[in-house]
Amino acid sequence: MSATGGRPTGPAWGEGAVAGRTPSAEAPRPTGAPVELLGVSRWYGNVVAVNEVSFALDPGITGLLGPNGAGKSTILSMISGLLRPSTGTVAIEGRSTWRDPSMYRRVGLVPERENLPGFLTGRAFVAYNARLQGVPDAASAAARAIDEVDLAASADRAMGGYSKGMRQRIKVAAALVHDPHVLVLDEPFNGMDPRQRLHMMELLRRMADEGRVILFSSHILEEVERLGERILVIVAGRLAASGDYREIRRLMTDRPHTFTIRSSDDRRMASELMAEPSVFGVEVSDRGIMARTADFGGFSRAIARVARGAGVSLWEVVPTDESLESVFSYLVQR
Repeated sequence: MSATGGRPTGPAWGEGAVAGRTPSAEAPRPTGAPVELLGVSRWYGNVVAVNEVSFALDPGITGLLGPNGAGKSTILSMISGLLRPSTGTVAIEGRSTWRDPSMYRRVGLVPERENLPGFLTGRAFVAYNARLQGVPDAASAAARAIDEVDLAASADRAMGGYSKGMRQRIKVAAALVHDPHVLVLDEPFNGMDPRQRLHMMELLRRMADEGRVILFSSHILEEVERLGERILVIVAGRLAASGDYREIRRLMTDRPHTFTIRSSDDRRMASELMAEPSVFGVEVSDRGIMARTADFGGFSRAIARVARGAGVSLWEVVPTDESLESVFSYLVQR
């Protein structure tokens, strides 16, 4: 299955697949999906930013999830034709994105980095992008795109006075103005308030329903959970997992977890915890109890009950090593 679960491919492309589970001696083959990366790597000198990544995207929304520095922006830049792969192929509708300006008409890019000319109004900026793309009626196209992102009231203000959320939305309008089939967004929700995020999510869902291919990156799990139909997990430049979001989320949740506990009687509390089915390891030291469990939710619900039954007062219960980096590293080790 492809990363979107639509076509048969090599073992690394499996629905809910985790990198390293199966050998990948066979080179990835084109599947005919609208967007494909086949054995793509990108390095800068001795630094490998992306390492042998392959996936395919069908119409719909796909979340590209990973910690900062994982290689997400590099992948998006190669899909957009702004970077050349060191090895491998990046293709849209079967054609390489590198040095093919006609492909730019098929892609809308919302970069994470900002380089907006502050002296221009939002309307002028979006209309300029429409003209660059050869849109016949640039002014009308700009007005429609600005309405889509709910920024009409501020469109004639200079962008130098825009908030972070407004700058994000005007970048989205500029990416939409030529009605691209593929939309690539790098951390698109940065700086948006809750209302703006909801509006943007509704817009992206509507565009996906119209048949567009949408790929957005994030280092925030909750953003992908709310929007992404499918998920690609990138860690240290590698594709650590791909497939249905629920399956990947289960892999993340079911990994081993460690809690640090401080109580009024650590030794008694540790003894009682050993009887819990969800606990597979307990250590007691001067710093408190270190408990290991494979069931985060079950342990969280049981801890108070165990303390009450033991007549122990809990002073502190803290999950440790719960960063996204640790979660993703666990997926790679699988």
